[in-house]
Amino acid sequence: MLMHAPDPLQPDDLDAIQGLAYRPGYDQDTRIEGLAYLLRIDHDMLVTTLRRRLPRVTDHEWLRTLCEFVADEELVELDEALVSSWGRPWSGNLPDVERPEYLALLRLHGEGGPEAIVWKTFLAATRPSQNGIRFRCWDLLHRLGQRDHLIELVSAASSADQSAHPLLQPLHAAAVSFGTVPWNREEVLWIHKLAEPERESFWTSAQVATSALSPARRKALEIRDIPVVDAVAKHRPQLLVASKGQLYTQIDQKLSGQRHYREQDSGFMPGKEIEHYLSSHRERLTWGDLLAISMAIDALEMPQVRQHLFHFADRDFVDETTEYGGILDLDESGRFNVREFPPRMRVHDRRFEAPQDMFDAGYTALFHFHYHVQKHRNGTHAGPGSGDMAYADNTRANCLVFTFVNENTLNVDFYRHDGVLVDLGVILRPMSGQG
Repeated sequence: MLMHAPDPLQPDDLDAIQGLAYRPGYDQDTRIEGLAYLLRIDHDMLVTTLRRRLPRVTDHEWLRTLCEFVADEELVELDEALVSSWGRPWSGNLPDVERPEYLALLRLHGEGGPEAIVWKTFLAATRPSQNGIRFRCWDLLHRLGQRDHLIELVSAASSADQSAHPLLQPLHAAAVSFGTVPWNREEVLWIHKLAEPERESFWTSAQVATSALSPARRKALEIRDIPVVDAVAKHRPQLLVASKGQLYTQIDQKLSGQRHYREQDSGFMPGKEIEHYLSSHRERLTWGDLLAISMAIDALEMPQVRQHLFHFADRDFVDETTEYGGILDLDESGRFNVREFPPRMRVHDRRFEAPQDMFDAGYTALFHFHYHVQKHRNGTHAGPGSGDMAYADNTRANCLVFTFVNENTLNVDFYRHDGVLVDLGVILRPMSGQG
């Protein structure tokens, strides 16, 4: 009716045509015919409508058809909208190179075009309101296996791009200083915190420590590895030249004969339990993981560290309102140091809510840790549960959990993102008569 009306379209008429892009109840042929008509009579209005609405389309079939329409009409003005939509999760885990947004960008820009457009979109997202698209671009480049190229791009970023972009300057500094860049949003924040003036001495020290590594090893570092490498350079510099195999063998020997306990009610989906032995994760453990585990074992051999950990555990044991937690780092003299932090809020006795000041202190620390000490014989709850692993996935920190298996014995587990979990055995209370 509107297409054949003799009079100019009224605002309500244009609104009705725009609504074909996102309102339910229309078949796809009608939608496409209406959008094609709008393209003919008001190109800018169509582009504005799709720029706003395309990233919000949740109907998979309509999204496929709409992306094909964008490619057919060569609407390159919608590159950012395609990238924004592509950066959102797709139920069913469709591979990124089969996503309709990727296929549209491929048709519009040719081989290698989608990746280049994602980087271009990231650089152009300089306004405060574009924080979401910045992080979606960053995530997309990693999902596309572009990490090595991303490090090169960030390293080569111009001064003009760095000064204009709210994220780029610290990322460039990290790529140049440490040979690596963050993976996710939390690590981007981590690097921004490390780049603050009050942490300048740490940054300089860590830069010196990581510069001693080979280019390949530097490129493989994650942000959580930077404090570990810095600590190793001060505490056990000989480990910096140890190979992954050598580190694994040393750890395996130290864990030999240790008793291990595991969580019996982790909250993971059936069939998704995580193995907790060192050997179970041998292929997935990175050089940085093994370096961190070596430092954890060193720290736990110190009587002063064990004394503090048990004293903290005893206080957690009698407090039924929350779990306790904190960080493990090095003090100014290079000694291992246990730092306690009260929870952000008290929820219940099987949860620790880490406060912001713990995160602030943790950016230069070795480990985040918390306790499972609701009772002395708590071995059936030893190790991280699903919530703890989700915390590791989000923060990408190195984490430890301590669990009472009797009044004078704590089980220790190391864990990090992507389901890597290593039971480090047990530690005994100093002066308990057991060690």
